[in-house]
Amino acid sequence: MKRLLGTILLLLFVATGYCNGPKYIFYFIGDGMGPSHVLGTELFLGEQQGVIGRPQKMCFTQFPNTAFVTTFSASNGVTDSAASGTALATGSKTSNGRIGMDSSGKNIYSIAKDAKDAGMAVGIATTVCINHATPSAFYAHNENRNNYNDIAQWMLTAGYDFYAGGDAKCSDKEREELYGKAVEQGYTITRGYADYNVKADDAKKMMLYQKNIAEEIPYTIDRSDDDLTLAQITEAGIDFLYGKSNKGFFMMVEGGKIDYASHNDDAAAMFQEVMDFNSAIEVAYEFYRKHKNETLIVVTADHETGGIVLGYSGAYKLNLKAIERQKVSVVRMTEILLAEKETTWGRVNALLEENMGTTADIKEEMDAKVTMDYNLAKKLSFEAMHKLNREALLSWASYNHSGTFVPLFAIGCGAGEFHGVIDNTDIPRIMRELKGFRK
Repeated sequence: MKRLLGTILLLLFVATGYCNGPKYIFYFIGDGMGPSHVLGTELFLGEQQGVIGRPQKMCFTQFPNTAFVTTFSASNGVTDSAASGTALATGSKTSNGRIGMDSSGKNIYSIAKDAKDAGMAVGIATTVCINHATPSAFYAHNENRNNYNDIAQWMLTAGYDFYAGGDAKCSDKEREELYGKAVEQGYTITRGYADYNVKADDAKKMMLYQKNIAEEIPYTIDRSDDDLTLAQITEAGIDFLYGKSNKGFFMMVEGGKIDYASHNDDAAAMFQEVMDFNSAIEVAYEFYRKHKNETLIVVTADHETGGIVLGYSGAYKLNLKAIERQKVSVVRMTEILLAEKETTWGRVNALLEENMGTTADIKEEMDAKVTMDYNLAKKLSFEAMHKLNREALLSWASYNHSGTFVPLFAIGCGAGEFHGVIDNTDIPRIMRELKGFRK
């Protein structure tokens, strides 16, 4: 009887998969990504195929474990990225604006540091500047998120194995000094994915940035072939971190420009950023398929941005397919118009029609001349973008953060611990428990 019971337990053990704490942890954070960002992207993909619904589900929305996550900070019901990033990284609430510190100014430490102290390899990646609020919450401590140069120095103090994304935000002189120190401490600095592939084998620690110095990777909708993608960054991170330690690795990957697009109410750019984020998660998922009993993937957001509403003006329908006519971000459109300098209103509308899929409501004669400046270029670009949004029958509540729930999706070793309505501080707490780390 005992032998039979043991055989049954063994069969159950094999059938369900064994997990004694994840060896490989992927922590994906879609900055500003609320539920409607996710659903809207899938509905947009459906309408592009002429279908209402979700015929083309993204990888992460099919993960079996889900939750709703509250995001309020210690100082407000609506968080900023510093406080929410700190909560997601450390498991502790703090006041808006603080990085890796509690509200009293005491340093608090992240799950990434725990992983490093436990002998795991650690990577931090983003599509915005590497010392922006969310990534820096995993390595830095500062009372003000805008102290960019001070925050950047903590990258070297933390000494993680892999940093990637936009260049450090600071002055040219400060950046040069920072990278000089990084090289002295054993970092190899690579520019672009091709350069990474050439230098990775001989590197002890790695910083991967754009081919040319840039504090952020361009919007997906605006990218050229030379620009990094978040999928390439994730591939490089896995390639570099895997095998660095027999204890495994921890990797935080941020889709930072979902937030940037949402701060502009730019639905076309936002949908593309969510898709780019999903492409990076697909890379991690392929790794998971080869290491199912050892890998945990958690996908969430730090807060919602923009209050996007899938519906407009009482019409019980959507026309998201209209969004595909927009070919550039509203930021890029502003740059295109500004480059015209002396032009005509007819030329302005032609450029808007070509790039934004619609025109501005210009009252002047089309052959009348206009001198373009930044404020006018921005005004016209935003006017065309909002006009297209209305045609698509979607709307935005603001250009800023909201206090709503954000989604969480998880798969792999320990993923079943994420369920129900949880707080953002619960995520690193659960990860610590799965790994046996002490807070």
